[in-house]
Amino acid sequence: MGRPMFSTPPLFQSKLFCFSVLYLFSALVLAAYSTFSATKCIFRSSPFDPIQAPLFSYPSSYGEHKYAVPTTRSSCDSPVYFSDYWVVLKEIQEICANSSGLLGTRGLKYTQGDAESFGGNLSIDRRLSYFDCNPDEGFEIPCGFFTRFPISGSDKISMEKCDGVVVVSAIFNDHDKIRQPKGLGSKTLDQVCFFMFVDDTTLKRLDFHNLISTKSKEHKLGAWRVIKVSTEDLYQNAAMNGMIPKYLTHRLFPNSKYSIWVDAKLQLVVDPLLLIHSLVVKEKVDMAISKHPFFSHTMEEAIATARWKKWWDVNGLKVQLETYCENGLQPWSSKKPYPSDVPDSALILRRHSLASNLFSCLVFNELEAFNPRDQIPFAYVRDQMKPKLNLNMFDVEVFEQIAVEYRHNLKHGGAIVGPKVQWASSDLSLSVNGSCSKCEGYLLKMWGESHD
Repeated sequence: MGRPMFSTPPLFQSKLFCFSVLYLFSALVLAAYSTFSATKCIFRSSPFDPIQAPLFSYPSSYGEHKYAVPTTRSSCDSPVYFSDYWVVLKEIQEICANSSGLLGTRGLKYTQGDAESFGGNLSIDRRLSYFDCNPDEGFEIPCGFFTRFPISGSDKISMEKCDGVVVVSAIFNDHDKIRQPKGLGSKTLDQVCFFMFVDDTTLKRLDFHNLISTKSKEHKLGAWRVIKVSTEDLYQNAAMNGMIPKYLTHRLFPNSKYSIWVDAKLQLVVDPLLLIHSLVVKEKVDMAISKHPFFSHTMEEAIATARWKKWWDVNGLKVQLETYCENGLQPWSSKKPYPSDVPDSALILRRHSLASNLFSCLVFNELEAFNPRDQIPFAYVRDQMKPKLNLNMFDVEVFEQIAVEYRHNLKHGGAIVGPKVQWASSDLSLSVNGSCSKCEGYLLKMWGESHD
């Protein structure tokens, strides 16, 4: 008998069919890649995360999505990988359920008492005395609340009940829109609290658009619980009032284990549990914050603050920089364990640890002493404080993929954020022979002319 003959089935003899199969396979692989990694900077382990439907629909007149800031970056050097949603949810629940909390017995103790200002209006010598912290020796640190933070009792109780992850934002003087977070998992609102602090001006604007009623004692808007703050008893400057929830989150929410500060100009588009897990928990850090897209040195940020009129008291900026240079501020260099001295502080993720709480208190004290431009004291506090802050400064490209940025509300004559003072000079003159001589060493090192 001859050997049996096998022939290729007619179906596979067609070149067109083979090409079609190859094309279909390639398309499926490409689709899977696109699903798992929507960008080159963030990667999801699963395309099947249980995403909730939109939480709230605004009237078109409110215009919450007007004036988006375009982004052009599509790749980064250090991409972020998000674990499976259910794994993240379980792990964070277990961390937050730990009855001992994150601090144990080594939590900060805060100075009590009355003062004329919310932060106590501390002198430079007194502020410096708190940079080296030893909580085991009954150490107490001033950290705001020398006057009452004017919110309702029911709101305060609600804030104290938040014992997991809290997302915090603020709008004063109707400076921004309330935007709902996107991409939330189906169980996220059971684990994460969302609080938006507003003043009377903002509240009246929300009432004007029929989004809430000023007659109600409690306010809810989509994911956000809206907290009314009576700012008449706080600072004249609206931006400084915003620094209270931004930097004293751990005091406003004393039982929360993690927090995310979101400037109101941003809209979160990634689940906050995934963000906390990937940027803080997995990295084993106290805080995560984006690098500034352009600046590495504190002095660069200070000069830009004066040049673009982000703060009017230029002489005050000079005094601030001289104070920091005199007390140890150094320009950024590769010898520092951080990739930059200047953050983009619109998004701050924190583990409420001793180091991050101390850092937040110290920064707030500097803001009250000088001005609410929080990027200027950032490196000074970070580098001088003890214990040291474990910090994850991630790429700006990552920042642009986890939040959409919008411009502030556009108003005739610009948004008013507080009283303005007369310009002291046309720019921030920081020449070596000029009026900022205490920063001579800093400037020479920054320019690469120092021989130390």
